Amino acid sequence: MAREIRMVDISEKPTSFRTATASAIVRMSPQTAQMIAEGKVPKGDALASAQVAAYFAIKRTHDLLPLCHPIPISGAEVRFDLRPEEGLLRIEVFVKCNAQTGAEMEAMTGAAIAALTVYDMCKGIEPSIVIERIQLEHKSGGKSGEWVRPLDKI
Repeated sequence: MAREIRMVDISEKPTSFRTATASAIVRMSPQTAQMIAEGKVPKGDALASAQVAAYFAIKRTHDLLPLCHPIPISGAEVRFDLRPEEGLLRIEVFVKCNAQTGAEMEAMTGAAIAALTVYDMCKGIEPSIVIERIQLEHKSGGKSGEWVRPLDKI
């Protein structure tokens, strides 16, 4: 059976200001997290590499996801909350645009690629690192308006 896919037609949608925030969690040993915090990862600065990778991913999301429209990114921010004593890194990516469709996929792709970059930088130290909970936290703009994920502990 043939499967059909299609890109959603957004030609009639008005351009509007939109934002999206996504996050990802990277769990590791406290020792690995401390190495990241102290800049002692053999490959180099894991967080700086993850930040640059997230920006690249945000701008190239439409090349990675076959039905995702290219959108004009007007701003982005990548933030890290590293808790070495817990072996936890929370990555948060914020994207804004003026477009006919939202920036959710760009924010989520940025968070995912940042997490994968941290794994790549640290896999020689700890191959058992776990990436989890890549998720949308907030979106605004467009016809559906604002959506906020209910608060949780992380």
